[in-house]
Amino acid sequence: MTTKIAVIAANGRTAGKVIEEAVNRGFDVTGFGRHDNNTKAQHYVKKDLFDITADDLKGFDAVVDAFGAWTEDTLPLHSTSLKHLCDALSGTDIRLVIVGGAGSLYVNPEHTVQVVDTPDFPDAFKPLATAMGKALDELRGRNDVKWTYISPAWDFQADGERTGKYILAGEELTLNDKGESIISYADYAIALVDEIEKGDHVQERISVVRA
Repeated sequence: MTTKIAVIAANGRTAGKVIEEAVNRGFDVTGFGRHDNNTKAQHYVKKDLFDITADDLKGFDAVVDAFGAWTEDTLPLHSTSLKHLCDALSGTDIRLVIVGGAGSLYVNPEHTVQVVDTPDFPDAFKPLATAMGKALDELRGRNDVKWTYISPAWDFQADGERTGKYILAGEELTLNDKGESIISYADYAIALVDEIEKGDHVQERISVVRA
């Protein structure tokens, strides 16, 4: 049976890599976005995220949330948009797979210090990391949704190479054998589509780093 997925905010760069990876594996992909279709998805719905209904998402095996907001006045949308999608999927068997951030990964075994709390974390990115971390904290309280939150490595490279190799990690910032925390959008997309296929981490936050 063909896997059917919806990708929200489909015209974004991470979403584009996810769609490309999924289509190449034979998935049936529907993109949702506010603007005209700029994706490789087989189907496209031009619709604002906040106008998407439960009926729009019926019949999918998974919904990928690739929403992003970067300006000070739109940062709260990380929480409200995720809540909207959770409400639409509440009580269903449809997976919700979220493209997350690295700032909320922990840097100690006690899980009391996050990347965003470390001295070297750039001040310019703290509001974004804080907003995304708040959305994750709220997501953890949703036991009515089959969610998986996937954090990239610290260095998330839009134009990085597709190596096809990655390390699947958990809540803590993980380094590869070279001491790097790095992942390309393309390799991140591989890990995300693998998670949809295998479905091993429901109601968990996981992370990925290049092997």
